[in-house]
Amino acid sequence: MTVTDPTLRPRLHVGLTGGIAAGKSAVAAELERCGALLVDSDALARLVLEPGTEGLAAVQEAFGDRVIAADGLLDRAALAAIVFADAGQRERLNRIVHPRVRRMAREIVAQAGPDVVVVQDVPLLVETGQADAFDLVLVVQAPREERIRRMVEDRGMSVEDAEARIAAQATDEQRAAVADVVIVNDGDLERLRELTRAVWRGMAA
Repeated sequence: MTVTDPTLRPRLHVGLTGGIAAGKSAVAAELERCGALLVDSDALARLVLEPGTEGLAAVQEAFGDRVIAADGLLDRAALAAIVFADAGQRERLNRIVHPRVRRMAREIVAQAGPDVVVVQDVPLLVETGQADAFDLVLVVQAPREERIRRMVEDRGMSVEDAEARIAAQATDEQRAAVADVVIVNDGDLERLRELTRAVWRGMAA
């Protein structure tokens, strides 16, 4: 069978998104535990930029040797310093990475099977205009102050870097505008898991 066989299409194709440090990864993990097939766009983005790939070659051509570490791997910190400081450079990177990630994701989804709920974790779903590609869009939100605290305390960022990451993404209002379901992560992890399981029961019914 080919990857375009319509009989393999999933029962439900969910787009999961949310701002940095909102709790999206925890929701994704819980949905996977509940039985969803998780397609992680960040993981795919790492795959398309591995040494020897055309994706990494394109990034090196676009940004120079300064983003390639001595061992031939992508220097993600160096690249992040470039793209989060310049919207034009960020768009340049997106034009390299996003088409390759989408192609890989489409191949996985197309072969999922008719009994499967696929959850595709797409951090920049809104920014890249992909909402219409899904049967349902699930958005995770958290208070801005809490997101900044998590980035500073858990990820070692400065407050300025954390604010820059948030500013580089869509706003909560923009994400909510395309959402079919919004999970507000303003409690502890167990509360977030409970909310996620409730959403899963609705999707899997």
